[in-house]
Amino acid sequence: MFSPREVLRNRVYMPWARIPPGRLVELPGRGGSTYVTDTPGPTPESPTLVLLHALGCTGLLTWYPSIGPLSRRFRVVTMDQRWHGQGIRSDEFSLRDCADDVAALIDALELEDVVVGGYSMGSIVAQRVWRQHPDRIQGLVLCATTDRFRLNPAEQVFFAGMGASMVGTRGISRSRTALTAARAAARALDMAPSDIHEWAIREFRSTSPWAVGQALAALGRHHSRPWLSRIDVPTAVVVGTRDRVIPPRRQIGLARAIPGATVHEVDGGHAMCVLEAESFVPVVVEAANTVDARRRDSARCR
Repeated sequence: MFSPREVLRNRVYMPWARIPPGRLVELPGRGGSTYVTDTPGPTPESPTLVLLHALGCTGLLTWYPSIGPLSRRFRVVTMDQRWHGQGIRSDEFSLRDCADDVAALIDALELEDVVVGGYSMGSIVAQRVWRQHPDRIQGLVLCATTDRFRLNPAEQVFFAGMGASMVGTRGISRSRTALTAARAAARALDMAPSDIHEWAIREFRSTSPWAVGQALAALGRHHSRPWLSRIDVPTAVVVGTRDRVIPPRRQIGLARAIPGATVHEVDGGHAMCVLEAESFVPVVVEAANTVDARRRDSARCR
């Protein structure tokens, strides 16, 4: 069994990837602040891509290999979601709150021409951003995504058990231990490429196990199939063809349920955003560019 550090050292070497600086941004009406990076695009008029991270990660840890290449066309914004990294703390974790936080960030930064991209858990939150705030966004890029879990007996037992176990731990959200663990985000943003592994480990450890459990319980309740067909913004779905967490057929099925959605395949597994970044990054850039081109065409036709 390899430790996270050994996996990173053996499989991740990206001297071209840089870690952008960030800051805490207060989200009015949302109960706190969250850690945000904001990388400018090629011009002040560049469209904005708001990127949402995977379960147990941070905005930077999921997306740092992609930020530079995506910024050649987009203003790229990442954020830490609730109970992850330096995200907002609350008594409970809900995907609905996460989606409302994204809308609040769009307002706080006065973002325009917004496309929301999400990876795994982030892709589910991105779906809910459209559902709850369709007027705020003009496109979606959904990576390693699904419309629901509990589709087989193993998933049903796992998520039912996770939901029950979380009921008795709500009070821990305000405990000193949980707050300390979840606030322990990486400090050094000017490291040399050789230090990227240690930085990634610290980012990974900045989210407490309790937070991961809360998010898993919420994911087990997610079900977007009834309204996917109503999504009316350009959408791209990035599919890892070797994904063992969310089977490729389920990801492609979601794409087929969204009118006009395009499918962009990567020869990668569920952690391809980092562990197979050289394959993932060109494809997510292609997907985002496709959504932006369709968004522009739609705007010209109005």
